[in-house]
Amino acid sequence: MTIRRLASLCTRALTCVALLAVVATAQQGPYRVASPDGRNVVQVESRDGALRYGVERDGRAVITPSRLGFTFRGAPALRDSLRITGRAERSHDERWTQPWGELTTVRDHHNELRVDVMEAGATGRRFAVVFRAFDDGIGFRYELPDQPGLRDYEISDELTEFALAENGRAWWIASNRPRLDRSEQLYSVGPVSTLDSVQTPLTIQMPSGLQVVIHEADLVDYPRMFLAGATMETRKLRAALAPWADGVKVRGRTPLVTPWRTIQLADRVEDLHPQVLTLKLNPPSRIADTRWITPQKYVGIWWGMHINTMTWSSGPKHGATTANTKQYIDFAAANGLTGVLVEGWNTGWDGNWIANQNAFSFTQAYPDYDLPALASYAKSKGVGLIAHNETSGGIANYERQMDDAFRLYRSLGITAIKTGYVADTVGGGHSHYGQFAVRHHRRVIETAARYGIMVDAHEPIHDTGERRTWPNMMTREGARGQEYNAWSGEGGNPPEHESILFFTRMLAGPMDFTPGIFDILMKRPTGVARTDEEPRVRTTLAKQLALYVVLYSPMQMAADLPENYAGQPAFQFIRDVPTDWASTRVLDGRIGDYVVVVRQQRGGQDWYLGAISDEDARTMDVSLSFLPAGTRYVAEIYADGPGANWRTNPLPVTISRRPVTSASRMRIALARGGGQAIRFRAVR
Repeated sequence: MTIRRLASLCTRALTCVALLAVVATAQQGPYRVASPDGRNVVQVESRDGALRYGVERDGRAVITPSRLGFTFRGAPALRDSLRITGRAERSHDERWTQPWGELTTVRDHHNELRVDVMEAGATGRRFAVVFRAFDDGIGFRYELPDQPGLRDYEISDELTEFALAENGRAWWIASNRPRLDRSEQLYSVGPVSTLDSVQTPLTIQMPSGLQVVIHEADLVDYPRMFLAGATMETRKLRAALAPWADGVKVRGRTPLVTPWRTIQLADRVEDLHPQVLTLKLNPPSRIADTRWITPQKYVGIWWGMHINTMTWSSGPKHGATTANTKQYIDFAAANGLTGVLVEGWNTGWDGNWIANQNAFSFTQAYPDYDLPALASYAKSKGVGLIAHNETSGGIANYERQMDDAFRLYRSLGITAIKTGYVADTVGGGHSHYGQFAVRHHRRVIETAARYGIMVDAHEPIHDTGERRTWPNMMTREGARGQEYNAWSGEGGNPPEHESILFFTRMLAGPMDFTPGIFDILMKRPTGVARTDEEPRVRTTLAKQLALYVVLYSPMQMAADLPENYAGQPAFQFIRDVPTDWASTRVLDGRIGDYVVVVRQQRGGQDWYLGAISDEDARTMDVSLSFLPAGTRYVAEIYADGPGANWRTNPLPVTISRRPVTSASRMRIALARGGGQAIRFRAVR
């Protein structure tokens, strides 16, 4: 029965309800929208009252019909007796220039299908689902308009499903850990059918060879999406939202626009980078003049706390002193680094600072730290301070002080902060990733933008492309970083870790991994033998250099103590390597095994190559055809030295130079747990 025929028969309310119920049991659709290249197709239909979508690539199913809808607390679920009442299609094609990033220009070319949906029955609640098909994937979201039957709401679950057509191999970290529910875990790998509750981005390799990444975009006033349980029979993942303390997932008042659910698709694992799908699904920049937003390299009073040579708290080993900070500023200025991070400068670190979340002041410094004088001294050296704001999960305490703190920093010329949320929960029992926390993180980004301040967030909400809208949101942690190599009992990061991060966590966005540790074995006192169980970095020194190219961040830290760089020729690569890129290409890679990536310096002709390996040694032959034809280059090569391997001999680095052109080929030899970093310097 058509909608027009229904309208002609609908003369009485009871007749309308009955007829709507009949229509809801019939099939409507499928309605389809294809990507501009025609390869990716989304179809949506209403069958037997349930709304479902599916995804195909090259005519082959990727997502089989999967349910859409919501359940509510105190109201009927929005999942049955649903009918499609209208649809609209449109196409869009534009390019924009990013103020910073892994590439300069992004093209947003997509086709869109919007379906309007209505619930049969007396309430007649309405919503829409918008699908966008890109050449590199799919995005879809819900839009719930303001309406009498759905005004104030409490969502208990989002019913979105991802029913995978194949039982692919997934790389995952858990989302249901009972304490410190964050992303600082080692990755596991296994069939989709064995997954319980996992975080996104979730990278899946299908038996057919297709690469699938499930994530989300434009997370504003909504909880983070996890993915819950699949079975061998269904291979069906479903959205699982992080809760408020009382168990509700989302609360508010319509109109509601959810984040985009994204499905990135690629033929080869190398084609997953650079990932711009989430950027294309975020609104344009809200910052008109972005010239103050400056990618940078920095050093910091930080690593010493992790290796117990300094403390955050006051006392004889206090790291954040005026004298110590001046030494770091001098080191940064002498080596062309433009930032100095200082942790432990502000009062509140004494005692159990993780438990005492209301103790922190974000304007009051310890007596042995002269903030105004140091900011002035740094400015005279062409260096900026990065102010650390650890909240210990005390969001209310931080928000009370935020305007005053940011106003102070701006008055002193401090244009960057590093935030932290080391706690089991935030804001009095809420999830690190719930709607409460998402609102807070957005408030920090937007407030910082008003004061001209860039943000590096640790223990963060994961990246969903908001750096397009708020490009002062520079980088974040959101994974197991370098500090785990410094802690006894944590086991460190195994040699495969970074080659997994590249194809998983890094598909969300930039990461402040903090590379650059040169004291790989962490010096022991004279006469004290080292044991295999003690903390150490599980890479070669050359791999630490390569990470500056492989693990992208617009703010990169030279993480070691300044004295460990003294007399080290390999430190020249850290001085040289940029943090802003015009182009990025992955030449070769395999998840958990190795990565070879090249990036072109923004605003220059130089290219940089980073190659890393897991616990196995590898040799590869690489074409330099990415270099522009007709330009001569000198390859400045930082390679694993003779006999290097991460376990027993991590320090040897061989530095060499050779002329190359786009017609050249290079042999890339990687030691066990090793790496290679190359600067291709244009000969002018």
